[in-house]
Amino acid sequence: MRKNIILLLTILACSFYELKAQSLEDYFKLASENNPGLQARYKDFEAALQKIPQASTLPDPTFSFGYFISPVETRVGPQRARFSLTQMFPWFGTLRSKGDAAALLADAKYEAFLDARNQLYYQVAASYYPLYELERWTVLEQENIEILESYKTISTKQFENGNGAMVDVLRVDIMLKDASTNLQILKEKRKPLLAAFNALLNRNENEEAAINDTLAIETLLDDYRRDSLLLDNPILKQIELKLKASEEMERVAIKQGLPKFGVGLDYAIVGNRSGVELPDNGQDILMPMVSMSIPIFRKKYNAAIKEAQLSQESYQLQREDYTNRLIANYESTAFELDRERQLIELYDQQIEESQQALNLLYTAYSNSGKEFEEVLRMQQQLLKYEKMKATAITNYHTALAKLDYITAKKY
Repeated sequence: MRKNIILLLTILACSFYELKAQSLEDYFKLASENNPGLQARYKDFEAALQKIPQASTLPDPTFSFGYFISPVETRVGPQRARFSLTQMFPWFGTLRSKGDAAALLADAKYEAFLDARNQLYYQVAASYYPLYELERWTVLEQENIEILESYKTISTKQFENGNGAMVDVLRVDIMLKDASTNLQILKEKRKPLLAAFNALLNRNENEEAAINDTLAIETLLDDYRRDSLLLDNPILKQIELKLKASEEMERVAIKQGLPKFGVGLDYAIVGNRSGVELPDNGQDILMPMVSMSIPIFRKKYNAAIKEAQLSQESYQLQREDYTNRLIANYESTAFELDRERQLIELYDQQIEESQQALNLLYTAYSNSGKEFEEVLRMQQQLLKYEKMKATAITNYHTALAKLDYITAKKY
């Protein structure tokens, strides 16, 4: 029995260690492996790869068979049946251009998959950091309740000793009820946040997540990852690949407006001609054939060329528009990052000074039993700054994750 208990505790300890050992990067890996939306994007890419052999393969040959119900008399005998086999060939280079266009579109699908993966990483981070904020607020509220309970004990003793007023006890009691309600709300808030986080990982909504107790504030350069903003962005690469594909489609449209050639064989079965002696009497007929299409109806070919040209203009404008929005998003997010960093520094100072003020007020109250309301007010002010710091840290790391997404950081 004792061995079983030890084994169970070991398993629980190992499970707890594995939970604690998981970092945000581990969750990125889990999301990339399990998220159905990301897997669907990769299937889109794999499906696009299958269009390459479809586009670069010759059309199927045509086989036909005819049987003469009333045999057609010829010089060498009556024709009984005829077989024909024909293979058409597009203009030189048409298949290669179609295959190149399909390959470029498949590469564009892959860049779309990479962007979806980076966006998923950002969504995971944007769901992870609010859980940190919630846990930090929960800890702060629990500590606040403990401090208020100690204040209640002290204020009660001061009242019993005649150094304090009953209103001080009532004030603490009111604050305790507020804090208990806030703590309960925070605990209930965890469920929807956890469900949203687990949904990105495609796992059970109630499965626990290991959240770091502290988050470091990194010192970043002013132009953090600015050099990779326009170089590595998958959306820009996707637009560029689509632009090249439309250029190939213009070449395809031009070549499809040129003649197509066909080669084939025509084989006729001939019966013997009775009552006549001929050298080729009853000889089957084998006839090689060459054919050529005549593309005289130019409207559809001109429209296809114009369609490809307009697509190129569209992609060029999309590239310019997305580049402008990318730069604007970078500047906006970089500002958010710097703003939250400054707020964190401010809250650190406010927390330190508020703690010093609280210590002085508490000492004065312990000696005189007066101005207990100021002690409570300063305690709540300190709590407010600590919560605001936790929120600023959350916003800072969320903005950093967004900046990593904008600049297509490689993990």
